[in-house]
Amino acid sequence: MTLPLDLKQAIWQVVASIPAGRVATYGQVASLAGQPGRARWVGRLLSELPEATTLPWHRVVNASGQITNPHGLTQARRLALEGINIHNARLVLKQYQWQP
Repeated sequence: MTLPLDLKQAIWQVVASIPAGRVATYGQVASLAGQPGRARWVGRLLSELPEATTLPWHRVVNASGQITNPHGLTQARRLALEGINIHNARLVLKQYQWQP
């Protein structure tokens, strides 16, 4: 998948603005980046980030509040360090979802 650089930057900017202790859904990030309905683009772009990235990719979860990426353990650990309670790879969106 090759997204235009401006779209990638818009997505990265939204992800970078998610505050510690909060999460956003893939669809929410897509909408805030001006691409409603493109949640899969967000997931794909985040999966392509280099391992040493400082972008807080771990703050993005699916619409059910579930961790579904291949680095789920790393994501769960990072979220827990920010005070987000995870149970069975899931969190309570009503409690932790970012509302910009």
